[in-house]
Amino acid sequence: MAKKPLSAWPWENLGSFKYVIYGPLAANVMYSWIYEDSYKHPWCVHILIICALRGFMHQLWNSYNNMLFLGNCRIKQQGVEFKQIDNEWDWDNFILLQGLLATMACLMFPSMDDEFPIWNTKGFITLMLLHVMVSEPLYYWMHRFFHGRYLFTHYHSLHHSSSVPHPFTAGHATFLEHLILSMVIGIPIMGSILMGSGSTSMIYGYVLGFDFMRCMGHSNVEVIHGAIFNKLPFLRYLIYTPTYHSLHHSDMGTNFCLFMPLFDAMWNTLNSNSWQLHNKITSNSGENGRVPDFVFLAHILDVMSAMHIAFVNRSFASISFSTRIFLLPFWPATLMILLMMWAWSKTFLLTFYNLRGRLYQTWVVPRFGFQYFLPFAADGINKKIEEAILKADRMGVKVISLAALNKNEALNGGGTLFVNKHPQLKVRVCHGNTLSAAVIVKEIPKDVKEVFLTGSTSKLGRAIALYLCRRHVRVLIWIAGKWITPWEQRWAPSGTHFHQFVVPPILASRRDCTYGDLAAMRLPEDVEGLGSCEYKLERGVVHACHAGGAVHQLEGWTHHEIGPIDVDRIDLVWEAALKHGFRPVFQP
Repeated sequence: MAKKPLSAWPWENLGSFKYVIYGPLAANVMYSWIYEDSYKHPWCVHILIICALRGFMHQLWNSYNNMLFLGNCRIKQQGVEFKQIDNEWDWDNFILLQGLLATMACLMFPSMDDEFPIWNTKGFITLMLLHVMVSEPLYYWMHRFFHGRYLFTHYHSLHHSSSVPHPFTAGHATFLEHLILSMVIGIPIMGSILMGSGSTSMIYGYVLGFDFMRCMGHSNVEVIHGAIFNKLPFLRYLIYTPTYHSLHHSDMGTNFCLFMPLFDAMWNTLNSNSWQLHNKITSNSGENGRVPDFVFLAHILDVMSAMHIAFVNRSFASISFSTRIFLLPFWPATLMILLMMWAWSKTFLLTFYNLRGRLYQTWVVPRFGFQYFLPFAADGINKKIEEAILKADRMGVKVISLAALNKNEALNGGGTLFVNKHPQLKVRVCHGNTLSAAVIVKEIPKDVKEVFLTGSTSKLGRAIALYLCRRHVRVLIWIAGKWITPWEQRWAPSGTHFHQFVVPPILASRRDCTYGDLAAMRLPEDVEGLGSCEYKLERGVVHACHAGGAVHQLEGWTHHEIGPIDVDRIDLVWEAALKHGFRPVFQP
């Protein structure tokens, strides 16, 4: 179906190059800064600053929504999936549009070249009157019109396609809708300025306050406690809440207001369940305390990969990790935060997804990868892991799987330390390496008669060696550690394929050789709420030890999978994984 006029964005095919539109403003600022004593057009500076602050405002709300460890009152329990993230990828188009419209307005009115006063009380009063008397009712009726059959089908349905509310959803709409929204936000500002009562603080305050309210309303976290409205009932008609607006997305014939439910009450479109649902969510009587069935206990690898999480940058976390130049300026600040986490933070919830009615979560131990090799840090790390296992046991978690170095043999015997210390554990502790071994050996072609194996002294390496020996594959063991340096790789003959089971993966330094990915499996197709990638793996793929723990839970196995790998169970675990819909990333 062909797109209707003004439904598509003019720059939708430009990708990241759309930001070049800011170029003339930036060039004007740079020219004035270098060659002139003062800015000839000060509004250029203000437009750029306001656009940057608006983007930052949305990122802060994104972070707050994705900080699951805060135990926020979540409205919808589903996770944001990749499809919604992709659809909302260009959520900031409206900032670019309104920056352009502001530029046009400044060029049309030469008086905008004059510096505004910092504060003007009359201007704030005028602005608020225009907002309440013009912007609020205008938005209400335009919003209702967009719910008519034609306008909704061809325009507004895009905004409602997001199944889980998120601050970025506020910007996810068609070009026509944001043109109208620009008029809604522009009327109070231009009205105050044309009446001679404009001020710099008024413009900044209203624009950022407008975005704050939009982000809050589209948040999936309730931030206004019901007790406030119970004590001051009139406030519920003056300010909406995330719960209030979420009802509009589930019952689209109600709750049309911009920020003030008063207008829904006036025109009889206020959802009768608004206050009850708000009280229910904020009193924690919903499903916010649901116990996970399975926990994957991970840890931080390094500073750069620490930024590959949804509460830092949702879009970046939704694709496979790779070092990006735009992240380098944030490296020092991230390092400082991680050092503070090292000192004070506890194990925290990072992500979750649902599989066949079961809740699966990823928790993170706030420790770097290099710390696991420091002798003096071992006791502290084991204490963090032990605390996480005991917490999972108290909560009623069925299986907790130890990721990467959390199950290091030298550190805790692959989890044996904790099970021996707490023999009454109800939660099953699992290292998941049986499935990791299965993935690696199944990836090796059946007609291979000889392999060259490094890291054979590790738990996983021993199991692979024994399994291959049973297949009458000759295993040449080179005791050179788990990680192969580029210098050591030069001994491999041309055409060698490197199968890996180390984190981080070895560097691909040989052009005449091929390199396999880390042992991993694709999640079943019916997984729900998945919106982030595990390290360098592609979407929908998890490390084999993660999948191994999930299979352990799905099968209902009651034993702990700790210590050495039982070679006899490699084929059994592999078949169980396939039975539950896990698929190998490689083509067997």
